[in-house]
Amino acid sequence: MQNTCLQTVKTKQRPMRVKESKARIVFLIINTTFLCLFAVSSLLPFCNLLALSFSSKEAADANLVWFVPVGFTLDAYRLLITKVQFFRSFGISVARVVLGTVISLAVVTFGAYPLSREGGVFRGRMVYTVFFMITMFFSGGFIPTYILISKLKLMNNILALVLPTAMNAWNMVLLINFFRRVPQEMIESAKIEGAGHYTILFKFMLPVSLPALATVMLFTAVGHWNNWFDGLMYMDSKYMPLQSYIYHMINEQSGTGNNVVTNPEEAAMMSNITIKTLQSAQIFIAILPVLPLYLFAQKYFIKGLMLGSVKE
Repeated sequence: MQNTCLQTVKTKQRPMRVKESKARIVFLIINTTFLCLFAVSSLLPFCNLLALSFSSKEAADANLVWFVPVGFTLDAYRLLITKVQFFRSFGISVARVVLGTVISLAVVTFGAYPLSREGGVFRGRMVYTVFFMITMFFSGGFIPTYILISKLKLMNNILALVLPTAMNAWNMVLLINFFRRVPQEMIESAKIEGAGHYTILFKFMLPVSLPALATVMLFTAVGHWNNWFDGLMYMDSKYMPLQSYIYHMINEQSGTGNNVVTNPEEAAMMSNITIKTLQSAQIFIAILPVLPLYLFAQKYFIKGLMLGSVKE
């Protein structure tokens, strides 16, 4: 009897399935189809780039390569392995991303925490907030920045690539809005227990703000990895980060067509590939390290944007 009653209760507790209307079903089909087509169209350029990097010289010159390699060859990647400067630039980019992300996270976090405290905790808070907001719309300009970097003797120094972009006002606004969502009661309880601002920040605010921190980290890391202009301006060719080096090499290769050949072995490899194939291999290797960041930080990225962009 008891088992029968339990089964009856479980049956009654089953959630009712809401029947979708025909209009809703049509919308879901159209929306899903459109998003799938959009996702496929976003992947096609990468597929073409990868196929081109594995294709032979004749197929690339004749524009016969679409999404499958034609005349499969690994000579483009073998040639890149012999390029010491390519891997040196790769290492400089990795160091730039790590150093730049750490510095930017520290600067943005220490700027966002006091500006997020309301109720007269930080006097002049609105003045500083407006000051930082202005930098989202206006900058000092390229020439003054170049003169400043030069006067500080940071030319050919990795700090020239990370310090000018250490404070990002947009990322700071994201953290400010996220910090304001932390329950005030928790902060007051910590103060009653004798916690100072550093304790509140590191033991209370940051642990519950991991989605926002992951979002800022993703934006900052991708921005540093993809940035190429400052490397051209502040660095010599042997100190350039990867994106700047690739831009520099593509311009040289497009202008002369044979700058990449320095010895007979490289000349033999170049006989089966073209400049377009080598450039495709360089670009594909350059974008490859960024993809795992999106895969690992996707859930934090979406949650951070949703929670940090709107304040109750």
